[in-house]
Amino acid sequence: MLFLKLFRESFLFAYDALRQNKLRTMLSLLGVTIGIFTIIAVFSAVDTLRNNLQKSVDKLGNNSVYIQKWPWVGGSDFPWWKYLQRPVPKLRNFEELQRRSQTAEALSYEISIDNRTIKYKSNTVEGAQIDAASKDHDKTWNFDFASGRYFTEMESKTGAPVVNIGFDIAENLFPAGDAVGKQIKVLNRYVTVVGVFSKQGKDMLGISTDKEVLLPLNFAHNLIDIQAEKYQPQIIVRGKKGIPVDDVESELRGLMRSIMSLRPGQEDNFSLNRTTMLTNALDDLFSIVNKGGFIIGLFSMLVGGFGIANIMFVSVKERTNIIGIQKSLGAKNYFILLQFLIESIVLCLLGGLVGLLLVYFSTFGAKALFDVQVVLDINNILKGLGFSLGIGVISGIIPAYSASRLDPVEAIRTN
Repeated sequence: MLFLKLFRESFLFAYDALRQNKLRTMLSLLGVTIGIFTIIAVFSAVDTLRNNLQKSVDKLGNNSVYIQKWPWVGGSDFPWWKYLQRPVPKLRNFEELQRRSQTAEALSYEISIDNRTIKYKSNTVEGAQIDAASKDHDKTWNFDFASGRYFTEMESKTGAPVVNIGFDIAENLFPAGDAVGKQIKVLNRYVTVVGVFSKQGKDMLGISTDKEVLLPLNFAHNLIDIQAEKYQPQIIVRGKKGIPVDDVESELRGLMRSIMSLRPGQEDNFSLNRTTMLTNALDDLFSIVNKGGFIIGLFSMLVGGFGIANIMFVSVKERTNIIGIQKSLGAKNYFILLQFLIESIVLCLLGGLVGLLLVYFSTFGAKALFDVQVVLDINNILKGLGFSLGIGVISGIIPAYSASRLDPVEAIRTN
């Protein structure tokens, strides 16, 4: 009860200080508000980027290995001239891996053909991405269908003239929503639409099926050289459940070196890429951004803390008579100390709450302007309140201690 009474009195003192010195208090709280806003805004932005990245990784498959010519990441000393001489993955490599791999649940050979204009009668879609893949593409990638289905095993083997199209393409070519069963012209051949991918939207890696046109690999094989480097062939391997991706990668490296007839000690002439390479690289970047935002916000909060400390010293000076009267009536030192310390904490928490509110309203602005759902979770809110509490304690402890040590007789005499 004593603590609640003390808290109530301190809160009333803080409110009275806010009401009587509005401009002074607002300017002092500005530093805390800006600091909390900066720190939590950076944390929320990083969490949002990481969340969107995870969605992209889920599409790629977190237990998948991509056998390609080029590695996904590299430093300032990236030896591009070395990778330029590498061969692209061939169908022979793919077939050998299918036959020999013990850790793979599914393998697919895939190519990216071109951006083309797709037509159906008088309707057209420009910039459609035409891809071709072997029959297990649906097992190495994660996607859903709004209507229709994926290719059957027989359609894939025989190279049937069938196609899966993205949601945006279907929406523009077939406004009535009756794409399945219709024929469109792709690579100067008529193909029948058997499936429409669900709407995905673009993610931070630019991965989306919305404007994709997917053909069976054997159908494309009859029209183009699917092993040509300009089509960026790649082999995607998804490991079996329960087998670590490191084990999958290790087996694939051994098999590829054997298939490519590489001698012991000879450098790999292929790249094994994993989604963890992207997440690790971006995690390092996010860590730097987090630290930078924290340092900038900390300086703002320190400036705000000095402002709060200044207010508290002024408050002690203005209420010296009252302190003397309280102590002469039997108030203990800890009562005076807690009175001013709680006032400092309340002021800082108020600044922190204003900063959090600014971040909260900024999430609506980001959603409206950029169609990005900003992640503001409870951990970031608690961090903001924790920082505010810490600054409140640091800013108020010295003025509160000086107030508690005042001599009651001298305090009463002070004008």
